[in-house]
Amino acid sequence: MPKPETVAELNKLYKQLDLLHTDRETVRRLLQLDLLKVIRKDAIQANHQMTPDTLGIMMAYLIEKIIDRNHPYTIFDPAVGTANLLTTVMNHLQEAIDQPVQGYGIDNDDELLAVASVSVSLQREPVELFHQDAIEPLTIPQSDLAVSDLPVGYYPLDENTKNYQTRAEKGHSYVHHLLIEQSMNYLKPGGFGIFLVPSNLFQTEETMGFVKWIHSVAHFQGLINLPADLFKNQAAQKSILLLQRQGGGSHQAKQVLLGSFPSVKKRAEFVAFMNQIDAWVAANLKS
Repeated sequence: MPKPETVAELNKLYKQLDLLHTDRETVRRLLQLDLLKVIRKDAIQANHQMTPDTLGIMMAYLIEKIIDRNHPYTIFDPAVGTANLLTTVMNHLQEAIDQPVQGYGIDNDDELLAVASVSVSLQREPVELFHQDAIEPLTIPQSDLAVSDLPVGYYPLDENTKNYQTRAEKGHSYVHHLLIEQSMNYLKPGGFGIFLVPSNLFQTEETMGFVKWIHSVAHFQGLINLPADLFKNQAAQKSILLLQRQGGGSHQAKQVLLGSFPSVKKRAEFVAFMNQIDAWVAANLKS
């Protein structure tokens, strides 16, 4: 327990905060800084750590470019964790399109959801949170967007995967494959799924079945490698996977968006790559 004088000092500092009149993104960043200190001190496991801002902002930028801006949006994260990625995207999206954005978050970890609940409450975000296994049937509505920094590994409950086309033929299935399939099930026709995935997503023994499933329900619109210098080692490197559910006037891009984000430290190269994304969207999704 903290000492009484420490509690008194903290209460004095808390009273100086005016969260009701602070914009959502500033509140989110303050919460993130506090959580980062906890994560570093307690050595939290990888699947419980927050998605870094750089990655979240890159995903938000891509989403802003590919969507229409003339109507409200619904968005969900099937592995919401602390909700840092979901609220990062929502904050940037609401500012970019000036339209309401309703969020939904699902996670089976009650401790992470408790943090997410505090976060969305302090940010005054319109987000509903659900404590459940996202592989099981969800109670969220069909949505316009899905976004997630997917956990990587094997899903242990084989009985729950019997209706999944992406389940492994033998042994446990990849949880990231299952969550991508589940996400596409809850997207409206033409809706986009934007996922942080392992860069070796298409280099495993389950690749052929996974690709076959993608072509049956979605348009594979892009795979962008993230800057290598954002990760401690090559094995941890991630990419952004862009899928679009078939229907709703959607079509397969004439040229799939493939490439690698330059290091954010190389500003000129980074801006040039962003311009290439703009050109790709105009030529492939807006045409």
